[in-house]
Amino acid sequence: MDLVILIVILLIIVLVFKQFSSFIYFTVIIDLFLKTVHLIGAYLGIAEINNFLSLYIPSSIPAIFEKYSTGIFFTILMWGYIAIYVIFEIYIIKTFMKKK
Repeated sequence: MDLVILIVILLIIVLVFKQFSSFIYFTVIIDLFLKTVHLIGAYLGIAEINNFLSLYIPSSIPAIFEKYSTGIFFTILMWGYIAIYVIFEIYIIKTFMKKK
């Protein structure tokens, strides 16, 4: 279910903004948000919060991929995920180069 929701949200973002860069930024923002929420939960040290986060919120986008896919499909999804982060890094480097 998490994977379907993530894909639907990403498709809506692509259709609304109609730019590939919006898709890249949104994907990275969602992944960083999930990782940050779990990091905060871990450092709070409250067992109830950790249990809630582990039960209802995935720890990252690769965790969603791992939960709902296996084999070659998982490998393809992970390479797509890596490609998104590489493109994100290129966008960031271009932004810093334009400022100089």
